[in-house]
Amino acid sequence: MHMKIIKFIILIAITLTVHKAHSQVAAADSAKTWIIKGENTFLINQSSFSNWAAGGVNSFSGNLTLNYDFNYKKGKWSWDNKVLAAYGLTFQKESDWRKNDDRFVLNSLLGHQASEYWLYTFFLNFNTQFADGYDYTESPKKRISRFLAPAYLSFGPGFAYKRSDNLRFNLSPAALRFVFVRDTLLSTRYGLDPNSKSRTEFGASFDAYYKVNLMENISFENILKLYSNYLDKPQNVDIDYTANLFMKVNKFITVNAGVQMIYDDNTAIPIIKEGVEVGKRNSALQIRQIVGAGVTYKF
Repeated sequence: MHMKIIKFIILIAITLTVHKAHSQVAAADSAKTWIIKGENTFLINQSSFSNWAAGGVNSFSGNLTLNYDFNYKKGKWSWDNKVLAAYGLTFQKESDWRKNDDRFVLNSLLGHQASEYWLYTFFLNFNTQFADGYDYTESPKKRISRFLAPAYLSFGPGFAYKRSDNLRFNLSPAALRFVFVRDTLLSTRYGLDPNSKSRTEFGASFDAYYKVNLMENISFENILKLYSNYLDKPQNVDIDYTANLFMKVNKFITVNAGVQMIYDDNTAIPIIKEGVEVGKRNSALQIRQIVGAGVTYKF
C-alpha cells in the first residue's frame, strides 16, 4: 500500500512537470498569462545505535513533497492555484513502517482587481489524505482515517489583500464547507451523525500567507487558515497553522523544518494513558512536526 502511494505521488510529479513544459510553450504564445512553478522535495532522517550505553532506537524516515503553483494573470483578472501532495514513512525496528505525513491539498483563488492591492475573490479549498491511518494504542490497531475520510471542501466569495506573492490574505464572510467521510465507521470521529457520510457548514473563512527571508538562503513561511461555522458554535473557530523553515545548502540540497498545528472541536482525539486509550476529547491541539535534510528540485 505504501509503495502504491509513493508511486502515485511520483506519477503526479511527472504529469505536472510535463504539463509545465507544454504550458511554457503555450504561455509564450499568450503573452505569458500563465506562470507555472514548483518544487519536488525528498527529505531523509536516520539514526542508528550499536553498543550505545545510553540506549536508543534505530529509525529511518523519508518524506516526499510536491508543491506546484499554476497562476494566471491577464488584465484585472487573476487565478492562483496550488497543488500540494505529501507522503512520508518512518521505520523503527520495534514498530515497523508507519506513515508520518499524508496530505493532498488543492487551493484555488479567482480574483478581480479592485485597487492596487485589493481584489474581489472567489476561493475553493479541498484537502484529504491518501492512505489509511491507524491508532496503534489499540490491539489490533484501529483504523482512524482513510482516503476521503475525512475530506474537506470549502468555497465562497470574498475579498483579498495581496501585497506580493509573499504577503496576502483572503476573507470570505459567506463560505460553504462540506465535510465528507466515505467510511461511515468513522463518521462520529469527525463530528458527523452516526452512519452519515457528509456534513454541511456555513460560515466565515480566513486564509493568510506570509513568507520572509531571515537571511541569505534561509526563509520562514507561515500559513494560517481559520473557519467559523455560523450554524454550530461559531465561537469555536477551527484553526490550521503551518510554519516552515527552509535552509538552502546549495542548488539541490536543503534542510527543512516544519510544524503544523490544528484545532477542530469536531474531531475526536483519543486520550492516551500509559499507552492505552481511556477516552476521547474534542478540544485537543493536534501537532505534527517534521525535520530533515534532503534533495529539492525547483523549476
